Formats: sequence, structure tokens, C-alpha cells
Amino acid sequence: MGGALDPDTNLMYIFSESSIFPLGLVHDATKSDQAFIMGTASPPAGEARDSGLAVQGLPLVKPPYGRITAIDLNRGTIAWQIAHGETPDTVRNHPALKGLAIPRTGRPGRIGTLVTKTLVIAGEGGFFTLPDGRRGAMLRAYDKASGKEVGAVYMPAPETGSPMTYMFNREQYIVVAISGGTYSGELVAFKLPSPSSSP
Repeated sequence: MGGALDPDTNLMYIFSESSIFPLGLVHDATKSDQAFIMGTASPPAGEARDSGLAVQGLPLVKPPYGRITAIDLNRGTIAWQIAHGETPDTVRNHPALKGLAIPRTGRPGRIGTLVTKTLVIAGEGGFFTLPDGRRGAMLRAYDKASGKEVGAVYMPAPETGSPMTYMFNREQYIVVAISGGTYSGELVAFKLPSPSSSP
């Protein structure tokens, strides 16, 4: 979905994910006249399909599954990198991990970033269950210099594009496209507190 460039510091803030999936070659004359095309062969009769990409339902790939990276374009180095997105319910609640403190793993998704004078803002991909039982995703704000999370607000569905910001009547708004599962796509606008109302 693209990254966000800070023209003041020449840092690029971009979301990336780690996920694996099987690729294979199959012969399917109904889809192509080529000898082989990308696909997945059916398992032998009576056998269940096993992708081999998970163990007991846990991903083989090491977290973070989703991250935001600040890249210093002047030096060609990573300034900071953080896991972005709450740990998926299927990992957090997995019986094999019971009793373990699982740090935030991030989640894959179609995430764009927004950078302001002080913050990097991005929504999460995919749904997770909040402690109060609601399902949804969070719109998170990070300090652009350090990557430290400084705030988050609930969204009823995951981000599906890049957030944008604008000013109207001297107040700042952030708009995010959200959708997923059975939740219809929509734009959600958040109004930021005015500087005069801050403590």
C-alpha cells in the first residue's frame, strides 16, 4: 500500500509482513495451453491437504508477522523497526502456548502509513479480540523518531488502504478506509483534540 516519506528527516516509514505460502506447478489443460501453471496439486484420495507451513496451527515463520520500519534514506540504514498489529487470536489463545507471555507479534495486512510532524500513524490488518470482547482492529500512532507507541483507537474493522489527514475549520482529522469479513467497506474519520484542549 506504500510508505510515507518525511521530507524533514528523509526517513521512509513503511509496513512489511512475513508470511509464507506454498507454490507449486500443476498441469491443467482447462486453464492453460502451457505444460505447467502455478497451482496446488490435490492430495491423494482419502488424505487431508497439509500445506506444511504450520505446526499445530502455529505459523512456521518467526514473528513479527507485520512490522513498520523507519528507513534512513540518507544513510541507507534502518533507524528503527517495531511489530505492528496485535498478536492474532489463533496465536495468543493457542493451547500449546498457554501460560507463556507472548509479546506483540504484529499481523499481516494491506497497510499504508501516514507521517506527520511528530507521528507515524497506521491501522492494523485483520481482526482480533479486545479484552472487552469486541472484535476489530486498532489505529495506532507511534513517535516518528523512536517508534514508541503513543496512542491507539479502536476501529470496527481493519485498515484496507493508507490513512490520510486534513485540516477543516482549524481542526485536524485522520481518515482511514476499513473493511473485512462481513463488515462493509467504509471511511472512518477521527478528529484530533485541538492543542488548546490538551493538558
